[in-house]
Amino acid sequence: MAYIRKFKTTSGATGVQVCYKEGNRVVRTVHIGSATSETGVDKLLKKAQAVIDEGKNPLFNLDRFNKKSK
Repeated sequence: MAYIRKFKTTSGATGVQVCYKEGNRVVRTVHIGSATSETGVDKLLKKAQAVIDEGKNPLFNLDRFNKKSK
């Protein structure tokens, strides 16, 4: 299971990590980055979600519905 962790750094910035758990133990942590502004944190959260989603297959393929018809 993977989840996104936000935390305050000693410099006052907000850090973002992706943590992977097996059972009750964290087995791997990937540091995404740190930011001082809310927009920067939002970008890091989107990047962290992309890291989690890159290994998953979607339940439904909606690409054919997203294409514009000519």
